[in-house]
Amino acid sequence: MVAAIPRGWTFAQAATAPIVYLTAYYGLVDLGGLRPGQSVLVHAAAGGVGTAAVRLARHLGAEVFGTASPGKWDALRAAGLDDAHLASSRDLGFEKLFLETTEGRGVDVVLDSLAREFVDASLRLLPRGGHFLEMGKTDVRDPRQVAEDHPGVAYQAFDLVEAGPDRIGEMLRELVTLFEEGVLPPLPMTTFDVRRAPDAFRFLSQARHIGKVVLTLPTAPDPDGTVLLTGGTGGLGRITARHLVAHHGLRHLVLAGRQGPDAPGAAELREELTALGADVAIVACDTGDRAALADLLASLPPAHPLTAVIHTAGVLADGVISSMTPERIDRSMRPKADAVTNLHELTRDLDLARFVVFSSVAGTFGGAGQANYSAANAFLDALAHHRRDLGLPATSLAWGTWLPDAGMTGELGQADRERHARTGMVPLGAELGMRLLDAGPATDRAVLLPMDLDHASLREHADVLPPLLRAMVKAPARRRAETSAAAAGSTQTLAERLAPLPAADREQLLLDAVAEQAAAVLGHSSAAEIEPEQSFKELGFDSLTAVELRNRLNAVTGLRLSATLVFDYPTPAVQVRHLLTQLDLPDPPGGAQALLGELDRLDAALNGTDVDDTEVRSRVTDRLRDLLARWSGAPVTVTGTEEPDAGDGELESVETADDLFDLIDRELGTT
Repeated sequence: MVAAIPRGWTFAQAATAPIVYLTAYYGLVDLGGLRPGQSVLVHAAAGGVGTAAVRLARHLGAEVFGTASPGKWDALRAAGLDDAHLASSRDLGFEKLFLETTEGRGVDVVLDSLAREFVDASLRLLPRGGHFLEMGKTDVRDPRQVAEDHPGVAYQAFDLVEAGPDRIGEMLRELVTLFEEGVLPPLPMTTFDVRRAPDAFRFLSQARHIGKVVLTLPTAPDPDGTVLLTGGTGGLGRITARHLVAHHGLRHLVLAGRQGPDAPGAAELREELTALGADVAIVACDTGDRAALADLLASLPPAHPLTAVIHTAGVLADGVISSMTPERIDRSMRPKADAVTNLHELTRDLDLARFVVFSSVAGTFGGAGQANYSAANAFLDALAHHRRDLGLPATSLAWGTWLPDAGMTGELGQADRERHARTGMVPLGAELGMRLLDAGPATDRAVLLPMDLDHASLREHADVLPPLLRAMVKAPARRRAETSAAAAGSTQTLAERLAPLPAADREQLLLDAVAEQAAAVLGHSSAAEIEPEQSFKELGFDSLTAVELRNRLNAVTGLRLSATLVFDYPTPAVQVRHLLTQLDLPDPPGGAQALLGELDRLDAALNGTDVDDTEVRSRVTDRLRDLLARWSGAPVTVTGTEEPDAGDGELESVETADDLFDLIDRELGTT
């Protein structure tokens, strides 16, 4: 009653197989005598025994009918059943459908797990006689009564144990052969860490599963086993290696990296770890190269089998989506997605206790200007879930930022670190980071986000937080422009503040706003260092900071601006002119529409006046002619014989349309 696990199967997959496949085999073959060309109805065909029975019956050459809840029909379709051969297990419609499909012949074998009227309907699907095999046993019938009511039907309620150990051993060996040949694949399954057993039983009781539900057991790394640490000579790799040796007593480490022993400081690291009692090998291996990784794994000593994989490698190649090229995508994907896929596939047959990958919050929150890096880390997180679904150990740690002496963020400048700080993430030091590393795999979660959050900073920068962090901020997020305006006693939006200003003042106010946001992104104390005609690239912007500036300007202006804004409009002055075209602003005072509007006002004033004094009308006429002459550039001529009085000099002080109409109002006596 013991057989080797089939090649390529995980322990969890193996756990699903014996009971369900043996039950299906015993029922269909030994008791039902199912032969090629016959037909069988499998109830609850998406369950454990049901799934195994469908696959086994199809292998035996039988026509298969199945029932399941409608939400699971896709699983039956994937198993090869068309709509004429599947029906709901929640109502009695299957009887009519299957009789129609078989033109009244019904089926030869029924494998039942239902009760009451469903049993009666299923018995009627054996009009020519046959085998009714009851494995659910919630509604066991009298075989003699069944034979009397349904001539030719052999009714049997059964348990697998009735087959006896010898026959069970024979069936198991036959099944293993079919497993090894790939004829019968592992069952679909849903895995739960044993610490979540109540959740697993609740899930099972609600019949939400397809195939089997499996409980997995956490294990600790074998202290005599080998730990493979990729990126082992990098910043995080060094910290992790020291921690594994000093705090966990692991004595057999393989540190793999592209440069291997030629990496800066590699020799010193090996000496340090050796002094702590470890047997350390530093090897050159590109884990994105499947063949090279396979050779490395094959070289591990059999006396110290692989017990854990910790993948820390990664490369930054920042850029927005529109700037991506195959080369830039490969630069980030190869050390992340390609390498971890190779590690997963080449170690899945091994009894690993740990499979830990170092991911990044960029894959969860999205990284400004990190299109390829974000995607690569999202892949790591997804693969961790996939491994858990297979019953394999996996933990993806989506790290926040680290201090300058650790990890890829150690290469960031001061402005970059200040930008990260505005997300509320406090850079991690080695001690806290390693405590989080220990805590992660000890949980039952596939993906965790180890980070140190500063809630005060989250509240302060609520307007630029990733959406998934905003729920952690109690105060509602407000746009900076609105906050600044409120502090000045105004609740006007930027557009409302721009609307009444002349064109030049609009441009200056918007330029001040752009400079303020650019300075904040770059970490400057004021906007004085932002030159309007200097390119953003010269100011120090890169893909990441460019997207952050775009996000800030979205909040300030209320617009939805392109992620390539900084590159399409490369200086603050050029960007301001673009923003002015995007904002829905009225024509500025002194503009064409405003001037035409004032002329309409003058037209209405002249038509509506009741002044009949000849002298006043003459003076108004002279002024209108003077205005027309100034507008057209013609010489000014004044009619009449009287010298202009002192009031005529007021016209020389007129500079704007408002000045002109104030003068006319005074002359007409309307003010």
